[in-house]
Order: sequence, then structure tokens, then C-alpha cells
Amino acid sequence: MCCRVRFGKSGLSVSPICYGSWQLSPRYWGELPAEQFKKAIHRAFDVGVNFFDTADAYGDGLSEQVLGEALADLPREEIVVATKVYWHFYPDGRRHPDLSADYIIRECEQSLKRLKMDYVDIYLLHAYDPLTPLEETTEALEKLYRAGKIRYYGASNFTVEQMRYACKLGNYVALQPRYSLIDREIEKDLLPYCAIEDIGVFVFSPLYHGLLTGKYQGTETFEDFRKNLPRFQGEKFKQITDAVRGLKPIADKYQMSLVQLILAATLAHPAVHCAIVGIKNASQIEEAAGAMGKSIEREDYFAIRNALNV
Repeated sequence: MCCRVRFGKSGLSVSPICYGSWQLSPRYWGELPAEQFKKAIHRAFDVGVNFFDTADAYGDGLSEQVLGEALADLPREEIVVATKVYWHFYPDGRRHPDLSADYIIRECEQSLKRLKMDYVDIYLLHAYDPLTPLEETTEALEKLYRAGKIRYYGASNFTVEQMRYACKLGNYVALQPRYSLIDREIEKDLLPYCAIEDIGVFVFSPLYHGLLTGKYQGTETFEDFRKNLPRFQGEKFKQITDAVRGLKPIADKYQMSLVQLILAATLAHPAVHCAIVGIKNASQIEEAAGAMGKSIEREDYFAIRNALNV
């Protein structure tokens, strides 16, 4: 039996692990073979994952294209696909924020073409556009909804005040915020608000770009975008990786890997419905899917949080 959760007031039935495809963004992760991703996407469905997240900006359309090709031979009614709009990108690599109504309508059509789909299940605003009134943006989303191009809409990277305002203007049913056990700021206000409003929450970076997987010793160097992140450098990098590996006895207690333990603890928060895991190959989604349906005791949950307060 596949593990499914109700995704807030949308009522969508989704797997608590969501397949993240940001890794198909060469400017951040370097060049990776598309066929490898397609195999991983098929494997995700085989192991019970039915929720797939992408964005038009990931690889300037590449992620949507590869995901669409991989999902084409899977039953559309059994999968849930989320994509995002915000970056107006150009063939020469330039990009700028744009949530104007005309751009949203036009770009949604382009996303559907790349995904090879007639509709997208969840359409997200990738971030807040300070130049476009949210009223205009919301009207465009409603137009797409009425036209059957999108089933639901929501936002990503919104603050609690931005989300509260959005919900006054339209039927925003989903939120995709950054959240991990070492990056818990949204527990103060955003997650409680979403719980009250029954907004479906699927968090990104729950493994903090691989930092919480337990596979690093704290001495590694990186060639991708992580080379500029403070937590992947110096003593802080070593402290966090040591703390993660120190959780192995708890993981062993539940017969889980460290990745599965971290994901299970992340999903333990009552306002978090799903965790998006960035995937590069089939083995990664197999491991992540193993966290679905798993629970840990309260004492161990707080022991994990305390250990990662470094």
C-alpha cells in the first residue's frame, strides 16, 4: 500500500516524499545526464512516490522538459506535478523577476508544453515580486484555474505576511518554504499560520543540499554552488557533519539510514505534509522513499534537534 497524505485543503493525495528536480539546473549543479534523471523518476514512481516538483527556471526549462518526457508514460491521474513561475528568462541567460499577468499566462503555456501536459496540479509563485501588485498576479492565477490549465495554486518563499495577504486575495492552497532541522525559522510564524489555514506545505532543502545526509566528513570541497555556502566551509562544516554522523545510534534504533531519520524527523512537524528531496539518481530516491510512513518517539525527535543546534 502506497503511503499517502492529504495535502491540506486541496485534498490532493500525495506521497510525503516529493521528487525534487532542481538538480537539473546546470548553473547550480553542473551538467548531469538527463537519462539518469529519467531512470530516477521512473524508480520514484515504482517505490511509491507520486509527487513531483519542478520550476520553469530550473535549467531555463530543462527540468520541466526532462520531467515531462519521463512522466509521459506514467498514468497522469496517479501523479501530482507542481511547477513554478517567477523568473523571466532569456536565451542568452539573462533573467529577472516577473509576475505580471501577461507573463504568467504566457509562461504557464510554455511550462505545459515542456511538461507535455494539459494541466499542472499545483502552480506556484516562485517568490514575491515587489513590482507587480499581488492582486494582478492572483487574477492571472484565477484565470488559469478557470481555464483548466491549473488545478490549484500557491506560493514559494513567501513570508507569513505575504502569505496572509495572498490568502485574502485568492484561494492559495499550497506553500513551498525552505525548512530543515538546521534552518527552522519558519516554525515561529509561517508554519503555525499554514496549520491554522490548512495550507498544504511541502518544504524544500530538508537535507540542506546534502549536508544532513551523513555522507560528508567535513573536509570535502565543492565545485558547485555549495562552495560559497558558509555551512559547507571550515569549522562549521565539520561541526555539522560530526553532529549528523553522531545520530547513527538513533537511526539504527529505527532501522533507518541517516537520510531516512532526518526526513522522518522533518516530516514529524504537524504542519509539514511533504519533504522535497533533490534527486540525482535512482538510489537516492529509493533511500528517501524509505522514510515514508516512519515515525520516531518524542524523546528521539528532540534529541535530534538538540544535536543539530551547532
